[in-house]
Amino acid sequence: MGSCLTVGPNEALVVSGGCCGSDTKTYAVGGWAWAWCLISDTQRITLEIMTLQPRCEDVETAEGVAITVTGVAQVKVMTEHDLLAVACEQFLGKSVMEIKAVVLQTLEGHLRSILGTLTVEQIYQDRDQFAKLVREVAAPDVGRMGIEILSFTIKDVYDKLDYLSSLGKTQTAAVQRDADIGVAEAERDAGIREAECKKEMMHVKFQADTKMADSKRELELQKANFNQEVNTKKAEAQLAYELQAAKEQQKICLEEIEIEVVQRKKQITIEEREIERTDKELIATVKRPAEAEAYKMQQLAEGQKTKTVLIAQAQAEKIRKIGEAEASSIEAVGKAEAEKMRLKAEAYQQYGEAAKTALVLEALPKIASKVAAPLAKTNEIVMLSGDGNRLTSEVNRLLAELPVSVNALTGVDLSKIPLLQKMTGAQA
Repeated sequence: MGSCLTVGPNEALVVSGGCCGSDTKTYAVGGWAWAWCLISDTQRITLEIMTLQPRCEDVETAEGVAITVTGVAQVKVMTEHDLLAVACEQFLGKSVMEIKAVVLQTLEGHLRSILGTLTVEQIYQDRDQFAKLVREVAAPDVGRMGIEILSFTIKDVYDKLDYLSSLGKTQTAAVQRDADIGVAEAERDAGIREAECKKEMMHVKFQADTKMADSKRELELQKANFNQEVNTKKAEAQLAYELQAAKEQQKICLEEIEIEVVQRKKQITIEEREIERTDKELIATVKRPAEAEAYKMQQLAEGQKTKTVLIAQAQAEKIRKIGEAEASSIEAVGKAEAEKMRLKAEAYQQYGEAAKTALVLEALPKIASKVAAPLAKTNEIVMLSGDGNRLTSEVNRLLAELPVSVNALTGVDLSKIPLLQKMTGAQA
C-alpha cells in the first residue's frame, strides 16, 4: 500500500527507496509522486528565493586600506534534474537557515578574496563591475551545490579611517577649483570672442551684400545657360537612350536565339541518351529475360521428355515382369489344381461310394457351422413346453431326419453307414 503525495511549485518532493531494494529517487516539483508505506522515504526542500546579506569587515584592499563592504544576494535551489539532485544531496534535511549559512559563507569568502585584488577607487567608483566580478567568481562554486545566484549587488562601502571621505573631499576640492578656473577663462574668452564676432559680422555682412547682388545677376545668367544645356542634354539623352535601347534589345534577341539553340542541342542530346537508355533497359528487362526463359523452357522440356520416356520404359518393364510372374503363378496353380483334381478323380473312381460318403461327412461340419452361425450370437434359448421330455424328443427327431435331408441334397444314403445305423438304433 502507498499514498499519493503532492507538492507546490515552491518546493521539491524527494521520494527515495522502493520495492526490491531499489535505490532510485523521484523528484517532483509542483506536481505529485507515489510513495510506498514503510519502504519509501519522503523529504522536501524549498525552492523559494533566499536573501543573503554578505558582510566583510576590515578587509585590506590591494593598497592595504581596510574597508568594510556589505552586499545583498538573491539565491535559490536550481530545478534542473541533475542540479536538483546535487542540491538534495547537499542540503536535504537541513533548514532554510542552515542552507543560507552555507551559501553566505561561500559568498563572503569569494567577496573577501576579490577585495584583496582591487583598489579602493576601483571598488568605490565601479560597484556594478565589482558585483559582476563577485557573481562570476562565486557562481561556479555555489552551482556545484545546486544553488543559483539570481542577483548580487554592493549595498555599502565604508572604512573606519575616513579614507573614503578624504578621497571624496580631495576630489571635490579639485573639481571646485577646476570649475572656478573654467568659469573665469570662459568669461574672458567670451568677451574677446564677442568683439571679434561683431567685427567679423560687419565685414561679412558687407561682403555678403556685394556678393548677393553679384550672385543674383550670375544666377539669372546661369539659369538661362542651365536651361539651354539641360534641354540640349535631355534631347541628346533621349536619343542616346532610344539608340541604346534598340541595341540592347537586339542583343537580347540574339542572346535568346543562342539560348534557344543551346537548349535545343541539350534537349536533342538528352533525348538521344534517353533512347539509348531505353534500348539498354529493354534489352536488360525484356530480351535477356526472354532468352533466359526460352532456354529454361527448352531445357525443362528436354528433361521432361527424357523423364517421361524413362518412366514409360520402366513402367512397361514393370508390367512385363508382373505379367510374367502372374502367368507363371497361374500356370503353377493351374497345374497343381489339375493334379489335385486328377488324384481326387482317381480316388473317387477307386473307392466309389465310400469316397462320396467321406466327402459328405467332411462337408457336414462346415454346413452345420454355417447353419448354426446365427445361433452363435444368441446368449440363451428358452423352450416353452409343459412336457419335460420335449427337448429330448426334438433332438431325436432332428437326428432322424438328417440322413433323409442329406440323401435328398447329395444322393448319399447315410442310413447305410454302420456307425449311423447304430446311432439311429440307439436313439430308437
